[in-house]
Amino acid sequence: MSVAALAALVGDLPGGLRRQALTHSSWTEDRLESFERLAYLGDSVLALAVASDLYRRFPEVDAGGLTKIHNQAVSGASCTEVGRLLGVPEMLQAAEPDGELAIPAGILLSGARPLPEVTEALIGACHLAFGFEPAAAAVSAAFEPQIEWAAEHPIDFKSALQELLARHKARVSYDVIAESGPAHRRTFEVAAVVDSERVGKGIGRSKKAAEQAAAEQALKRLGDS
Repeated sequence: MSVAALAALVGDLPGGLRRQALTHSSWTEDRLESFERLAYLGDSVLALAVASDLYRRFPEVDAGGLTKIHNQAVSGASCTEVGRLLGVPEMLQAAEPDGELAIPAGILLSGARPLPEVTEALIGACHLAFGFEPAAAAVSAAFEPQIEWAAEHPIDFKSALQELLARHKARVSYDVIAESGPAHRRTFEVAAVVDSERVGKGIGRSKKAAEQAAAEQALKRLGDS
């Protein structure tokens, strides 16, 4: 399996790092002991690992093309796919503490954000424990299916959604409904709105990335209706 190398690193993580990577902010009195800082680090490790892989893999593709492949390959949806293969939901449920104030893992996993962020946190922990090169090699292998798919099926979800709506003489707008995180690592949640109805929501590190994610969800919903 493509995630085998990353799974092996995660399995060998020191107890303290692994515990922090699986600790939601509601599970600890000190927010610095949650997975948030590791997710910040892991996001950068993931981005550089995949960018380096793309640079070597596609010497004929220009910077704009590489950026499109990269954005799709490391998206929240991609992190979610890899996280599920790694068994992150099961890890998070096993790490759930006792206590009435802690948000249950099942509720956390029903949201769009925790699963990809914990996946990034585990990547950050692997970088700290084993160094960049071993972590990057494992990450590139784990995300290889996402990289290949993005290279072979480049998708502009916003354009595809607008084309679908144009057949029905409808238009879509995008509203920022939430912002979180520090200024250097802002996360945006955006809703795709058609005829005053929210038809999709997406989360991203930039407004454009969040809009793409919202458009992707809207396409799935409207395409099935």
